Amino acid sequence: MYDLIEQYRIRDEMLSERLNHVLPAVMKETGTECWLIASREYNEDPMFPFIVPSLYPHARRLTILIFALQNDQLRRISVSFPDANLDRFYEHDFDRTKETQFEALERVLRKLNPGTIHLNMSDHYAYTDGLSYGLYRTLMKELPEDLTCRFVSDDQPGIRFLETRTETELKYYPEVMREALTIIEDAFASIVPEKTTCRDVMDHMAREVNRRGIITWFNPDIDLQNETGMHGEDTVIRKGDLVHCDFGIVYLGLCTDTQRLCYVLKDGETDAPQELKEALKRNNRFQDIVCEQLKAGRTGNEVFLSSIARGKQEGLRPVLYTHPLGLFGHACGPTIGLWTDQNPIYPAGENIIHDRTAYALELSIIEYLDLYRRDTYIFTEESVVLADNEVRFLCEGRDRLFIAGGKE
Repeated sequence: MYDLIEQYRIRDEMLSERLNHVLPAVMKETGTECWLIASREYNEDPMFPFIVPSLYPHARRLTILIFALQNDQLRRISVSFPDANLDRFYEHDFDRTKETQFEALERVLRKLNPGTIHLNMSDHYAYTDGLSYGLYRTLMKELPEDLTCRFVSDDQPGIRFLETRTETELKYYPEVMREALTIIEDAFASIVPEKTTCRDVMDHMAREVNRRGIITWFNPDIDLQNETGMHGEDTVIRKGDLVHCDFGIVYLGLCTDTQRLCYVLKDGETDAPQELKEALKRNNRFQDIVCEQLKAGRTGNEVFLSSIARGKQEGLRPVLYTHPLGLFGHACGPTIGLWTDQNPIYPAGENIIHDRTAYALELSIIEYLDLYRRDTYIFTEESVVLADNEVRFLCEGRDRLFIAGGKE
């Protein structure tokens, strides 16, 4: 792993690419002339961490950032208290000895004279709804009507900015994924059959995450299936159980989301039953089907419907609930089914798939296993990227069924 200072350097390299390349392209694509993002300390816009440097983790009282696209050239302006780290990435344009912050904001906006001023307000998505109601009322009060009448909102600029992966992010993402898989493998290795509980494994993972100095974006989740059904939390893991892990970390500002399976050997076994291995292969075939359908220009709902139809044509009993991944775990972009709703999803499912985006390929198939004499979910989830309109798995090993036990 990289030490903290190196992590800061890498994250700022990603920020530079995002501001210099992704943001101007997104604003041009979506017709966004001027974008105003304002945040108060400890109530920052969800987009805030991804537009400021690593050593500027919170707004300074009130941080106001403006992006203005003029003649295909992007200006980045800070109407905020001066800060050496922030000013590396933004033009500073506020002298508090001569004017108030809102007087400075009015002056800057009049000089830019945009036809519209985009604000982060949304009825549908938290990521693009970052302007607090209090700040909105303040803007409406402090700025004259001939400027506030230009306020507009639209989800697409924020979605496109947040979902697009930079070259540097694509470079480091496999390393982030390997870190997550190492923790999963270590967790499965900690299982002592007939003694370890699901909760013990979850706690083991939490301690390992803390030891490495990273964080999770959701708590590790361990459950199991056997002949009596699905169980979790305080259930003791026994020989013959199928243990399921759901785990997501945040490292270098990038999120992973991974589900892997582990079979606990019975006495006399040296490997998992063949029918379980075959079930995993059929599940992976459904992964392939979804990857084949995941193409730029399609909607999430189109990918969902075509993937489910193809899976059923091939004799599978598929369940699909893939979602965007990146700066958030459940990230913005096209939703491709929900675990709780196997139908087209509106409005998130109508978002278009774009190139250079990432996804948690989250899905399962239902298989009747003689092993448990019941229907069993084959849960898997892989972190993937769509680049040059081809899906690439961030790490190898999706066909691996982990094994626990077998040692006395």
